Amino acid sequence: MSCLQRRDRTRHAASGSMARYAGLAVRIWRRRAPALAHQLLAAPAVTTNAADHGLFSTQLGTTGPRVVFLHGLFGQGKNWTTIAKGLSDSARVTLVDLPNHGRSAWTDHFSYPEMAGQVTELLQTEGGNDQWAVIGHSMGGKVAMTLALLRSELVERLCVVDVSPVPSQEIHEFQRFIHGMQSIDLKTLPDRKQADAELSAYVNDPAIRSFLLQNLRQERSSAGKAWRWQMNLELLDENLSVMGGWPDLGAQPYKGPVLWLAGAKSGYVRAEYSHIMRAHFPRVQLVKIKNAGHWLHSEQPAAFLATIRRFLGLDGDVAGHD
Repeated sequence: MSCLQRRDRTRHAASGSMARYAGLAVRIWRRRAPALAHQLLAAPAVTTNAADHGLFSTQLGTTGPRVVFLHGLFGQGKNWTTIAKGLSDSARVTLVDLPNHGRSAWTDHFSYPEMAGQVTELLQTEGGNDQWAVIGHSMGGKVAMTLALLRSELVERLCVVDVSPVPSQEIHEFQRFIHGMQSIDLKTLPDRKQADAELSAYVNDPAIRSFLLQNLRQERSSAGKAWRWQMNLELLDENLSVMGGWPDLGAQPYKGPVLWLAGAKSGYVRAEYSHIMRAHFPRVQLVKIKNAGHWLHSEQPAAFLATIRRFLGLDGDVAGHD
């Protein structure tokens, strides 16, 4: 039994209501927000590694429960750095570049069970038989749910961020983003400013363009400088329908505590999905972050961090759900 499970039993015989939990998250946010900058400055040094399983990862923190973050489509592990530094005073945090993203290897096809298998190899390589708190956003949330259902012995607790175990129609809007990136002629591209200008014809929001352009890298070789996309855009484009779907895993429900965290302005988590979520994760509890959409961890980082710290029990209290 892990330290989090022991604290769950001693301090939380039964969970409170969703409204009570959400209220606590807001109060913690207000209490912790002023100290957030100091905490991040004091965070431990970052180390990185790449291994045979093909996944690049970054580690922060040297003590406490193991926590892994799985990013969404077009993302990278480093997108979670601010949140990870806010946990690394009392947790060992791993940030993963999922397949076909960031500095991880490209694959020939897309499959949630296969992605979960690669993450399993990484977790076992890094932590042996240790259990993990698994936190996944969007596409990474589906990887996290798949991992919990197929390899429940590895997952001490699960946080699913703004996604549901159902086909996601919203994902098709991302095809426009992919086509916009593919439309840029990398051979003649002079600089990032020009890339942003060309991408604006496909993506109106400058914040989203900035997020996408994090994946544009300029590398030096004997032939000179050359631009390239870190993401496997062709494979992602061809597999958007699979990515937006949900696999039939035939697995037993995951019995550990689950936080279902959603942006109040997002459409990825809906009331009609609750019975499906509960069928897979009977100990699930929904919390919504105000004034946040799909990228709630970047839109409301202080509220997100406070909620995650409470769920992990890093402030002396563990949110267990029954």
